[in-house]
Amino acid sequence: MKILITGSGGREHAIAWRLARDIGSENIFVAPGNAGTMQCAQNINCGYNDFEGLAKKIEELGINMVLVGPEEPLVNGFIEFLKADARFEKLLIVGPGKQGAMLEGSKDFAKQFMNKYGIPTAAHQTFEAHEEEKAAEFIHSLKSPYVLKADGLAAGKGVVIAETEEEALKHIHTVFHNHVFGDAGKKLVIEEFLDGIELSVFALTDGKNYVLLPSAKDYKRIGDGNTGPNTGGMGTVSPVPFANDEFMRKVVTRIVEPTIDGIAAEKMDYCGFVFIGIMNVKGEPYVIEYNVRLGDPETQVLMPRIGGSFTEILAAAALGNLENKTIELEKFTTLSIVLASKGYPGTYEKGIEIEFETEPNDLVFHAGTAKDGDKIVTSGGRVLAVVGKGNSIAEAMIWAYENAERIRFKGAYYRNDIGFDLMKYENI
Repeated sequence: MKILITGSGGREHAIAWRLARDIGSENIFVAPGNAGTMQCAQNINCGYNDFEGLAKKIEELGINMVLVGPEEPLVNGFIEFLKADARFEKLLIVGPGKQGAMLEGSKDFAKQFMNKYGIPTAAHQTFEAHEEEKAAEFIHSLKSPYVLKADGLAAGKGVVIAETEEEALKHIHTVFHNHVFGDAGKKLVIEEFLDGIELSVFALTDGKNYVLLPSAKDYKRIGDGNTGPNTGGMGTVSPVPFANDEFMRKVVTRIVEPTIDGIAAEKMDYCGFVFIGIMNVKGEPYVIEYNVRLGDPETQVLMPRIGGSFTEILAAAALGNLENKTIELEKFTTLSIVLASKGYPGTYEKGIEIEFETEPNDLVFHAGTAKDGDKIVTSGGRVLAVVGKGNSIAEAMIWAYENAERIRFKGAYYRNDIGFDLMKYENI
């Protein structure tokens, strides 16, 4: 089995690392990858949106399975492109088609899907540029704070939580008149703010059946105490201690199963991951959003907790044979800390050398790194995810922070409170 993973972030490094444990690093290829994926796979010099280039590499390398990491090529129809090519008739593909990818590609589409299949979510309305007055009226009908989402893909920066009515109205005007999100901001979804605690739930589906992966909690804000602007994620914990059996039964029956049933009812060509962002509001789950791929940095804490052969589970999904399959889960806790570039999520410098004093058992996934001769340098805002594991959040936290201190680059920044808020739930 030869597997090609497309993408260049920490998610792809973590997946490559996990699959290499099943079938060996010589059988794993990443396009284009980063300085970390080179340690457990072979990097392919081809962008994940270069469909023709990827097709050529799939044929040249004799690839048996393709796993699409990021959402953009899915929304752009990469799966349809592959399936239309007679050379790839027997190729196993993990990633939904264009219609299914709209669950992430359009916030409005996702909300309509949730409404149609009775999936609990926040009260909401969608507005276009000529409806700015109606959008303002809807804002007046809600209590602060206000959640405003660009409809399309906006590289994780399309969601704004406005604390005041004035701030919300200013953002609406900016999106519609200054086109700050381009085509992604042609529509704006405005919804009520759900006051609760967030978690991420992941399923792998063949379009009819599914298996659940471990749950995780992501920390989006840049600063300690959940302050400052949103980022792509500054750390994660798995499992989520407040997601007990009773809560997860609600998640499965009210959200996961209706979602998979809806995918089947809509006849979506959907083999791949469903990432469901969920808000726990006083013990009741509500969907915040769908993603159609694994999350980053959640993947970095999920992959170490998956036992058995992950390759076999992915192949079963691609063949439509997930019925009665289960994923083996390791019982330990994993916690990741993201080391970010100074200035992230705003502007930041690239090409800064990274010094590692890590030990062989340390688990460090690369997100925004590159090779510069013999050096590893920064190439993104979120640079590395350092993962600790243990029998409790405290144990995993100690391991992760000790490892983080052994990695240095100019301007390195990380939060100091990842996991602290969850410790109170561990013994409930």
